[in-house]
Order: sequence, then C-alpha cells, then structure tokens
Amino acid sequence: MRGTYLLLLRLNESVEIEVGRLGRIEFKRGWYVYVGSGMTNVIKRVARHFRRRKTMRWHIDYLSVRADELIAFLIPNERKECEIAKSLAKKLEPIKGFGCSDCNCISHLFHVPYHDKTTFAIPS
Repeated sequence: MRGTYLLLLRLNESVEIEVGRLGRIEFKRGWYVYVGSGMTNVIKRVARHFRRRKTMRWHIDYLSVRADELIAFLIPNERKECEIAKSLAKKLEPIKGFGCSDCNCISHLFHVPYHDKTTFAIPS
C-alpha cells in the first residue's frame, strides 16, 4: 500500500541531537508532527520509524530513536506529503530544513505548543 503518514513524536525533555547534515538541533520538550510518505510500502516505512535499532538514513531517524512516544496516522493511496506540510507550516513551528531535502517545503517536521505531558493543541 502506498500513501502519506503523520508521525506524532513526544519528547519528555528538551534534547540536542546531531541530525545528519543538518547538524546539531535543539528539540524542545513536547510534541512534534512529522509528515512523510511511502510510495512503495507506507506500512513498512512507518514500522521502521518505531524501531529503536536502525541505520540512520533520514532526518526523522535521529529523532524517532529518541522519542518517548510515537503515534502514526496513515492516509492510504494519497501523496499529500507537501500539501499537508505547507498547511502545518502556517500553524505550527517548523524545524527548518528537516525532512524536506527532496522538495521545496520549509520543513516536514513541526513542533506543537506544549501544554502538559499528555495533551497538545494546534493553535487556531
């Protein structure tokens, strides 16, 4: 199955991570939304994000192995990765250059305002 996915990642504490060619990035505690796609097998791609041991290939690999919680939502048979990312960039804090080296988006990773350890809200 092909498709687009949203990966929600939670960090309990702020952390600085070396993210491949992007260098060191300070990630604030809270929730992040990553928008990705799998045009060969989206389920296999998403399952990879949940693995703790893997070759660091994509920007998201460096963050997913450090996340305290991961949740995935699939949008089957649709390639809406950039469309969704551009929409999220209007509402959330983009992590510039993250996950978008093959397109002209500002980012495919967004920090969500943090309210407490279990909830988040997208501003209106």
